[in-house]
This record gives sequence, C-alpha cells and structure tokens, in this order.
Amino acid sequence: MSKDKNPSRTIALNKKAKFDYHIVDRFEAGMALQGWELKSIRAGKVQLRDSYVTFHQEEAFLFGAHISPLLSASTHVICDPTRTRKLLLHRRELDKLMRHTTAEGFTCVALAMYWKGSRVKLEIAIVRGKKDHDKRQTIKEREWNQQKSRVLKASLNR
Repeated sequence: MSKDKNPSRTIALNKKAKFDYHIVDRFEAGMALQGWELKSIRAGKVQLRDSYVTFHQEEAFLFGAHISPLLSASTHVICDPTRTRKLLLHRRELDKLMRHTTAEGFTCVALAMYWKGSRVKLEIAIVRGKKDHDKRQTIKEREWNQQKSRVLKASLNR
C-alpha cells in the first residue's frame, strides 16, 4: 500500500470568520482531546463555525467547536459534542492573546483545524469585527475579481 505524497492536511475551516473579521495575528495551538474525539476528527466530523477562544485562570479554552460523535463510539463513554476543550499554548503566546483580547474590539476565534504530523493543531487568530460597509466592500472586490477572470478567460479563448 502506498500513501499519497501530499494529502490534504486540513480537517475543517471557519470561512465565515474571514468574512466577518479583520485578522490581526495568527497562532498555532494544540488541543487536549479525548479518544472518541480523535476518531471523529479522522472521519471529518468537525465544525468550527461559531467557535471562539476564552481565557480562564490564565489558560485558553475553545468554546463552540462541534465534534460529532461516531455511532461506533464506546457505549460506556458519554460524548458531549460541544464540550469545552483546553488549548495548549506557550506562556508568551497566552500572555499576548490575553493582552490583545482585553483590548476594546478584539476577540480570538478559531480559523482552521489541521493535521501536523500525527497531531491535531488549531489555527487561532486575534481578530477585530468588520463593519457592514467593510463586508460590502469585500463582496464587491470578490465579484470584481470574478468578473475580471471571466473577461480574461473569454479573451484568451478567442
């Protein structure tokens, strides 16, 4: 059996976060997971849409991430799909995150979950919320880029 040379390492993305927020700084964090969660992650049963990071007693925790339990999970394990998961970060990263999130208008959200070797990593970011006019500008830019690519493609096909 041969494995793929470069399989996709991404498990889940939070596309809405990139639309709703300006990304200020990114960090990579490990997660403390249970066995059934790891099996579900391997099966791709993860959703990061409404997940965010909070701090309690100088530790970081992920709220709102949904990991659906598999039907084949053990019967003696109580599976909570939206449980709070501890994030594993270095002290200086935790200090920087806490300092920024206490500032007005900043928060910390999960952007992506991916494999790094045999470990699951979470990309988190310090973000600032976009205003409605910023979101409209993003939509205009996206539509303009699509229109430009259509015109270029049509002119190349002539």
